[in-house]
Amino acid sequence: MAMTVELPALERTDAITPPASPARLRRYARPALGLLLPVGLALFWEVWVWLGYSNGRLVPPPTKIFATVMELAKSGELSRHITATVTRVAAGFGLGVVAGTILGAISGYWGLARQLLDPTVQALRAIPSIAWVPLFILWLGIFETSKVALIAVGVFFPVYLGVMGAILSVDRKIVEVGRIFRLSGPAMIRRILLPAVLPAYVVALRVGLGLGWMFVVAAEFMGASEGLGYLLIDGQQLGKPAQIVAAIVIFAILGKTTDWLIELASAPLLRWQDAFGRQSGAA
Repeated sequence: MAMTVELPALERTDAITPPASPARLRRYARPALGLLLPVGLALFWEVWVWLGYSNGRLVPPPTKIFATVMELAKSGELSRHITATVTRVAAGFGLGVVAGTILGAISGYWGLARQLLDPTVQALRAIPSIAWVPLFILWLGIFETSKVALIAVGVFFPVYLGVMGAILSVDRKIVEVGRIFRLSGPAMIRRILLPAVLPAYVVALRVGLGLGWMFVVAAEFMGASEGLGYLLIDGQQLGKPAQIVAAIVIFAILGKTTDWLIELASAPLLRWQDAFGRQSGAA
């Protein structure tokens, strides 16, 4: 009797297992779709220059850009410049996230603090990033501190707005349920506010990180002797368009990689979401 019961179960398991392989292939093939556009454009431009329709002087073909990257890598300059830029972005991103999260949470949770802080923060947010450069140089000098401070300013504002806006948009009915169950202040934050705020907070982190990569260019224009921003200036002054495009491509790769890392790290925390995007992505 035991054998007659177990065999159909095994047959059903074997029948269910094969369809998992196409699903797995689709999961790995889906990220590759994002490469179609840049790879297609690169191949098109390579062929266009190869056929002689353009000399490729101002916009070099991918093969020349790749040769420039390999030349910088062999000389050791590439790793030095990447390390300097990533270190600055990491430090500025950390400071901006901490300040933006704390002040955004205070402004969102406490009405009086919002009335005191938010008008000033909104006014400062309208100041262009370049306007901070001479002030930071005057206050902090021309070295690393001023560069990190400028990146932190760029990261701070989207994180602050994201946290404050997410707290203010929490459904009032959910908060009332927490009060009905007589949750304390810390329990209300941990069990009600944090799960409700987390999706918007992750988006704010990604936006802040993107601005951090943008602000590092302005920061490295402030007399930097190393960094990807320095490669941009050096390529402009020496007339090396391949070096300029190579630095831009490396910026894009680093930015996308760090954004993907945030998305990957936050995925387990957002697994509870039953959102449309998650459903269509799994289809």
